[in-house]
Amino acid sequence: MAEVQAVKDLDTVKLISYLLKRTYGQQIADVWDVGLNLALRISDLLSIKFENIHDERLTQIEGKTSKQATIKLNDKARSIIARIKEELPKHIYLFQSYRNQWAKGLDKAPISRRYVSRAFAAIGEEVGIKLGTHSMRKTRGYHLYKNTNDIARVMKMLRHSSEAATLRYIGITQEDVDRDFAELEL
Repeated sequence: MAEVQAVKDLDTVKLISYLLKRTYGQQIADVWDVGLNLALRISDLLSIKFENIHDERLTQIEGKTSKQATIKLNDKARSIIARIKEELPKHIYLFQSYRNQWAKGLDKAPISRRYVSRAFAAIGEEVGIKLGTHSMRKTRGYHLYKNTNDIARVMKMLRHSSEAATLRYIGITQEDVDRDFAELEL
């Protein structure tokens, strides 16, 4: 699997959302926007059911780690989720697939990770970034770190156990650390 990047420029984050909506539709743009705000792995993001959302919180068991993630939804995430629920009140999944909506007897399912991955990769090529499904999580971690300089906080949000892994994951390089030392004089 190719290494994907965090989107370090906030204007590019917005541009990606716009391009996803224009090229792939509102649902894929919503995956991007909600994914940025929840910092979940793609499999966990796509498996969100409306029943997992209560009192402005998402509670879900993570597939990879079996840890419980309890996430307070910010205004943007709540707004998108409320719009989706209002537009599609019979959906079970937040990002439910339309592919089997007319088929009789098929269980409801979320959109596929593969479809999201392909859409993100194509838009990434357009903007010149190695974009993938982990880019949402990496982008959230990167910007939290840049705003707080608190790696422990980023580790807690991403539910990582190692500072080194978290720094590598969000794309903080030795070059970035060197620049921070050079720019901050006390």
